[in-house]
Amino acid sequence: MKDKKRKGFVFTSYEEPDQSPFEKLFEIFKELITHTSGDFEEAIDWLRELDKEYQLTDEDYTIDDFIEDLKQKGYIRQEIDPNGDGQGDQAGFSITAKTEQILRKHALEQIFGKLKKSGSGNHRSKHIGQGDERTGNFREYRFGDALEQVNVSESIRNAQRHHGFDSFTMDEDDLVVEETHHKAQMSTVLMIDISHSMILYGEDRITPAKKVAMALSELITTRYPKDSLEILVFGNDAWPIQIKDLPYLKVGPYHTNTVAGLQLAMDMLRRKRNTNRQIFMITDGKPSCVRKANGDYYMNSVGLDQYIVDRCYTMARQARKLQIPITTFMIAQDPYLMQFIRHFTEANKGKAFFTGLSGLGEMIFEDYENNRKKRIR
Repeated sequence: MKDKKRKGFVFTSYEEPDQSPFEKLFEIFKELITHTSGDFEEAIDWLRELDKEYQLTDEDYTIDDFIEDLKQKGYIRQEIDPNGDGQGDQAGFSITAKTEQILRKHALEQIFGKLKKSGSGNHRSKHIGQGDERTGNFREYRFGDALEQVNVSESIRNAQRHHGFDSFTMDEDDLVVEETHHKAQMSTVLMIDISHSMILYGEDRITPAKKVAMALSELITTRYPKDSLEILVFGNDAWPIQIKDLPYLKVGPYHTNTVAGLQLAMDMLRRKRNTNRQIFMITDGKPSCVRKANGDYYMNSVGLDQYIVDRCYTMARQARKLQIPITTFMIAQDPYLMQFIRHFTEANKGKAFFTGLSGLGEMIFEDYENNRKKRIR
């Protein structure tokens, strides 16, 4: 009598993935270089300190070996000191464009998980139209329908029903098209607060915001290549930055000019032809600065200044008229600031999330991915 093979689960002890010494150090290095805003020397200093405490290396593979591997693999390059004497003075190392891309992918995996890259990458909407996600509903063929939308089996069945089985004939009236969901393009502007409060009280708020921006940019360029993402930072003023600049983003000695950020964001989106436009704003502090018509700054960090607040509400209403919803991610829990954001959101008919740093990325991803915004009237 033959023994029956038993089926079930087999549990084994967890085994750490087999990584080379370089790969282990590189995982730590990616975190450190993000926290140091691209400062290679500072990141390596931190790595050496961690090595002393946790024995990350041994005599067979040292931190110096790791630096040499980074150089050989194209992750860093050696800079020439512009103030040198022309004899090849070295100013140290800096990260390359290859590393910048690696950091964006690393942020994407950390925040959004290992998402599979899709082809066209568009957002599903409630509207029926041209797309690649079938609804299961059929209709007659109309001039202009793509051939790949024609359902062959249903069309043949129609032809047999209309013309009989003896002599097979198919004409335009027999063709059946399966409807698909219309796929919408999205234009997004991400606003990042870089005022001094983003590093106050010993809490690093800029690094999580920076990681979210890197992850969102990588998500859009890989999963939704037809969408666009533009990024701006705002302090006393607002200015756009490139995706490649994100690893180097730092907080400055700035107040918070939310109005300037919103003005620039709307100017960016006015140039977009996509019907779906939105603004994501990451901030932790109250608006404390605006620029007057004569160019002078009006600043007030004490409480909520009514003049500054009213300017913010005006911008929210203007965005609403342009059908641009604003989603605010507020990483502060002060009740009076939360009340301001609620009024601001009501003026725009947008959305607001009051969150800590740990869930920031997941919420932005979910809001972007689901595309649940309603058209503003």
